[in-house]
Amino acid sequence: MNPISAQIFERIDSDYQKFAAALIPTITNVLGVRLPELRKIAKKIAKDDWRCYLQSAEDHYFEEVMLQGMVIGYVTTDLHEHLSYVASFVPKIDNWSVCDSFCAGLKFIKADRALVWSFLQPYLSSSKEYDVRFGVVMLLNFYSDHDYIQKVLPLLTNIAHPGYYAKMAVAWAVATCYSKFPAITLNYLKRTTLDDFTYHKALQKIIASARVDEETKSLIRGMKRKSLKSS
Repeated sequence: MNPISAQIFERIDSDYQKFAAALIPTITNVLGVRLPELRKIAKKIAKDDWRCYLQSAEDHYFEEVMLQGMVIGYVTTDLHEHLSYVASFVPKIDNWSVCDSFCAGLKFIKADRALVWSFLQPYLSSSKEYDVRFGVVMLLNFYSDHDYIQKVLPLLTNIAHPGYYAKMAVAWAVATCYSKFPAITLNYLKRTTLDDFTYHKALQKIIASARVDEETKSLIRGMKRKSLKSS
């Protein structure tokens, strides 16, 4: 066992393992290490020989993959090298938790959002579920703003991957856009051709938001499509 994996194993919490495993039912390799503990390890690696670590890191366990994603987010390098490590990491994503945590940590993309926008486009049309989720979660984290909202919403409509976690990411992104730009997103919802499942989930997420008042929630409930009225 390499030294980094040994540090991970030293931090296993058996009680947390049961909780974490239940949250991510699509995988069976969760050891049970809390994310703050992994972040501590990641920050130390990012200040050391992180390139060597990423070249030799093991992928046997959920935490080992999560740690690599965190390190990529923490390191300091130029944008192009950063994106090369992102591209190498994305194929390792096999669950929503690694995907969403990884995306949230990639704050370096703010240095050149236009370049990264182009970088993300192929992921949105990928045949791989977590490629698509990665692209969509990046959009909702870093592009659901005034500069990009009119570009993001049409892209969400065009995503056709049938995977549950891809569709749920799109619904989450639509709800995020609504929380920031309610008028624009409401107009979008009235004319979108999103599939029924994704559309319905987006409405559910908007209704569940504490930021949405009761009158608006009533309006959103009334937007359920006829095919979904009885569901």
